[in-house]
Order: sequence, then C-alpha cells, then structure tokens
Amino acid sequence: MTDVPLLIDNCERNKNSKYLKLTAMGAIPGKNKKIMNEISQSIYGELNEIPSWYALSTKARHEKKVYERLLLKKVESYLPLQTINKKWSDRYKIVEEPLFSCYIFVKMALKNRVQILQTDGVVRLVNFNGIPATIPESQLNAIRLLLKQKKEIQRISYLTPGQKVEVTQGPLKGVNGVLVNVKNKHRLVLRLDSIMQAISVDIDHRDIKVVE
Repeated sequence: MTDVPLLIDNCERNKNSKYLKLTAMGAIPGKNKKIMNEISQSIYGELNEIPSWYALSTKARHEKKVYERLLLKKVESYLPLQTINKKWSDRYKIVEEPLFSCYIFVKMALKNRVQILQTDGVVRLVNFNGIPATIPESQLNAIRLLLKQKKEIQRISYLTPGQKVEVTQGPLKGVNGVLVNVKNKHRLVLRLDSIMQAISVDIDHRDIKVVE
C-alpha cells in the first residue's frame, strides 16, 4: 500500500464539529455487518489482517485521554510528547504537550478499527480518498529518537520536497529527512506525509549526506 499525503481538518474544526463517522468506518448491525466486512476485505486487502501504523484525529486537547483509553483496550499506541517550559500568568512551569496537536498513532489491522474509532475522543481515522493512510514505522522511530535526545524541536509548516539527506554519524545516525536553512543554521526536517505535519531539529552539516 502506497503512503499518501492528506490535507486534514485542524483542531479548531474538530472542536466545533459534530463528530460523525462514515458508515464504512462504523459498526453495521445485523446482516449488513457481514456484507460490510466482505466489502472491507475487498477494499483494504492485506491491511485488513496485517497490523500497520495509522494516525487518528482526536478532539482538541483530548490526545492524552484517548491514549489512556486505547491502552485500556490493549491497543498499541504512540503519543509523541515534548517537554516545554510554559509561561503561566505569574511563573513558568515545565509541562508535557503533544508534539502533534489532535493526533495519536495506533498500530492495528483494519478489521479491528471499529472498536478503536468508537473510543471516546476519537474523531476519525486519517485517510486519503476513503483509504486509511499507513505510516512507515521508520518515521515514528525517528521521532522517538529525536525526542530522546532532548533537543529543541520546532513545529514548522509542511514543506514541499527538497534535498533529502541521511544522518551518517552521531546520536541520530540513520535518520532520513530534508535539509533546510533557518537563520543561517542547518536543520533536519522530518515530514509525516500522512498527516501533513513536519518537525525540525538543528544538525551539523558534517553529520549528513545527500540521499539520491
């Protein structure tokens, strides 16, 4: 299955919308359920049986609650959190916030999607033309690695394809991304095409090579 980008609703729209799930994504009672399962099998093929990573869109500020509910359902999930020093009215406080607002990642076979989509706080499964968009595990592993380094991570606008590079040495060795210049400094950009999001981190040009 080819990974494809998707333009999705932002948190504000999620917050104000009536969260209606498409019939194809919900539970179908009685005999129709069997028919829907057969249709699902014909549409999704092996993804119906083989677990892959997907992105779920959540209600605004419900990412952590959804993550906890999915764990109770024993669903393999990943919620990237970054530690930031947040300013309050009279002081600063260190807090953990989702790296990608209104998104959480789950690993599942599509035949099990109904119980996940029925989780309180979940809006929908990110898809392209009605087909759920898979996310390469290598991208999620790269995010885990970046967060583990405790480096400053910035959310940036989604980029058009640029110069692809690979880190050849150091803690981030093996991570692939796009090289950009910000205020005369090199930054490595990791793009998640499926949810049209990107993050960046400082990188030394001596630690990277261009990927054809």
